[in-house]
Amino acid sequence: MKMPQTLATRLGVAALLFAAASLAFARDSDNAPSAARLSSAPAPGLLAAGKILVDVWGIPHIYADNEHDLFFLQGFNAARDRLWQIDLWRKRGLGLLARDFGPAYVEQDRSLRQFLYRGDMNAEWASYGPKAKSYAEAFVAGINAYVADVQGGRRALPIEFRIAGTMPDAWKAEDVVRVRSHGLTRNVASEVKRSLVACAAGLEADRFRVKLEPAWTTKIPEGLDPCSIPKGVLAAYDLATRPVAFARAEERKAMLQHDPDRYLTEADQQRDTIGSNNWVVAPSRTATGRAILANDPHREHSVPSLRYIVGLNAPGISVIGAGEPALPGISIGHNGTIAFGLTIFNVDQEDLYVYQLNPADPNQYRYCDGWEQMRIVHESIEVKGESARDVELKFTRHGPVIHVDAANKRAFAIRSVWFEPGTSAYFGSSDYMTAKDWNGFVTAMKRWGAPSENQVYADVKGNIGWIPGAKTPRRVNYDGLMPVPGDGRYEWQGFVQNDELPRVYRPEQGFFATANQMNLPSDYPVTERKVGFEWSDPARWQRIVEVLQSKPKMTLADAMDLQNDTTSMLARRLVKLLGPIQSDDANAKKGLGLLKDWDARDDADSAAGAIYEVWISNHLGSALLKAVAPKAADLIASEASSISPIVAYLEAPDAALGADPKAARDRILSESLGRAVAEVSEKLGADTTMWRWGRLHVAKFDHALMPLADKATAAQMSVGPLSFGGAANVPRAATYRRSDYHLTAGASFRMVLDVGNWDASRAVNTPGQSGDPFSGHYRDLAPLWATGQYVPLLYSRAAVEAAAAEVISLTPR
Repeated sequence: MKMPQTLATRLGVAALLFAAASLAFARDSDNAPSAARLSSAPAPGLLAAGKILVDVWGIPHIYADNEHDLFFLQGFNAARDRLWQIDLWRKRGLGLLARDFGPAYVEQDRSLRQFLYRGDMNAEWASYGPKAKSYAEAFVAGINAYVADVQGGRRALPIEFRIAGTMPDAWKAEDVVRVRSHGLTRNVASEVKRSLVACAAGLEADRFRVKLEPAWTTKIPEGLDPCSIPKGVLAAYDLATRPVAFARAEERKAMLQHDPDRYLTEADQQRDTIGSNNWVVAPSRTATGRAILANDPHREHSVPSLRYIVGLNAPGISVIGAGEPALPGISIGHNGTIAFGLTIFNVDQEDLYVYQLNPADPNQYRYCDGWEQMRIVHESIEVKGESARDVELKFTRHGPVIHVDAANKRAFAIRSVWFEPGTSAYFGSSDYMTAKDWNGFVTAMKRWGAPSENQVYADVKGNIGWIPGAKTPRRVNYDGLMPVPGDGRYEWQGFVQNDELPRVYRPEQGFFATANQMNLPSDYPVTERKVGFEWSDPARWQRIVEVLQSKPKMTLADAMDLQNDTTSMLARRLVKLLGPIQSDDANAKKGLGLLKDWDARDDADSAAGAIYEVWISNHLGSALLKAVAPKAADLIASEASSISPIVAYLEAPDAALGADPKAARDRILSESLGRAVAEVSEKLGADTTMWRWGRLHVAKFDHALMPLADKATAAQMSVGPLSFGGAANVPRAATYRRSDYHLTAGASFRMVLDVGNWDASRAVNTPGQSGDPFSGHYRDLAPLWATGQYVPLLYSRAAVEAAAAEVISLTPR
């Protein structure tokens, strides 16, 4: 197996580019770099002149004379580089798709409008901190200035709008925060799946789907019949939370159909795939004597990337890092004093409620001893090429009604923290990004609402820490693991305060890491504060901690190697079980021979890695479930990302496998492995010397609009394929589809910070910074990302100017 790349290798391309830039560009902060492309333009709404310096990797560094202009220019730049993406984000979030794209999107618009924030906007703005509203107002003013130029023909209409036949819209400041449905909450889909399993095979069978942590035994809530939960009950929720998809007219209806089996399977998978890794290392354990902070957030891969790297500089503010392009500020990065990075902290922030409807009035539901009236909102949805559609949105006291079972006089609604002030995804970072020390950071995190996050922290004085933040429902008499009757027996009793969540400052071991694993302390009062019971498998965290413990003096190169580490802790456990097994079957024998000598690394060039991933994705789990829980076998997806309960059972099989559980276990292992080898042979050929995990496991980024583009443009909008190592449960997180093993999610953005020596920090974003398919920065970072390389994350003005490839000067009009 190949050893991890050295720092020199990782930075080879970037170092050459930076060296060239340093020679060619002036370092005088008052002068533009001599080799940079220069442009200037008026920007109505600016108070004073400002500059955007775009470095050779497409990272913009914005310089302004005041806060208003800084966030104005951030919005202006987001529109300059990602206008289609942010415009679609807004239209999707507000339920305005049918106006642009036609009647096929009416139902998605209706669903999206059910999940908008409709509460008090004063309370909403106040929830994020004192400057949140002014940041958002300046940000959308910048977007609108650019949009006005496009609408007026002073700037070119981006090609995506030409393909779709649409125009960008102007924004309101409240658009930034009212949109909720792009965020991450949990666990309503798991509640539905658990009910389906309980109905089909009994609640005990659900142990093969997810392990509850801390140790917990759930039960069916009093008054709930698990068989009353329709498999398709979350169709509206699915439409409200999925990305926008495009197809030619004849295919649109099928494209937008809800497939409950697929949806619930993907929701189970997300428990281990939509997360992140992060860690901080104290100066006492680094080679430089400065703290190191590393973060690689994991989400669905897309082009353009979900993340956007930007530097923001004005009097009183100097930050750099990644955020989402439709939001002001950054959420992952550093200012001149502190650094911060996030991962998901798996708080259960939503519940499915089941109501008995009044036989005499379908708009009334049983609550306590009487009937309560639903709130009904009528809205008009504009439709391209047709008359507007009037839609009726129904709400109970808990939330939007997402499904009605008229035959059985039942209704279903979702309660989510999204309907509470202060839960616009990631917008709370507008407060903490300017904190100067631990106390200031903690104060800002007390207001954090969503998504629920683990924040790691480091500062230039050498302090490190961890603090989770979330709007956490306080459930007293139930655990949130199954749907509950909406008759008043199961209510949130306010929220767990962020001060009641655990935290760590200056940990004794000199480092702290999170990877979405269950990280509540052993003495945490779980019964009193039911934070959540469904966490990611600890395998990624276990490997990260193993490496951190082995490095008495960690370097930035070590941190980058660890982000790209492909060691599977789960594979180690399964390979150990294979040790005593022998087989006369040719395929099983071939698989045993390769896996028993394997180092458990899912490297792109690994033959054993190919066998292992195919085995755990499509063969091992289903074979076991057919033996121990046949009635639930079709409900419990044996995804590679959710294999942990299967592995745990195989290590300690019980009577569910018969009189000789271990013998039955070994037979399942051997026979399923043989079938996996047969599949690999079919896909990669009979010659095992040609087998490579990276031949199956490839990254390809296809723009959502490709189905509407002509052939040549569609090709330009696609990036890849790129051979890729890793998998769902290794530090180099790279989740794939079971059908073809192509990547679907993982770390599109990675960051390693040298805390205090900021210009030494490194990052990468894939496939590139720009949303323009014809820009050089649309795809330039993808090869670096795929091979584990990084680019400098420059912070000082001198370094930025030395690496600038473009200077955009903006002046008030």
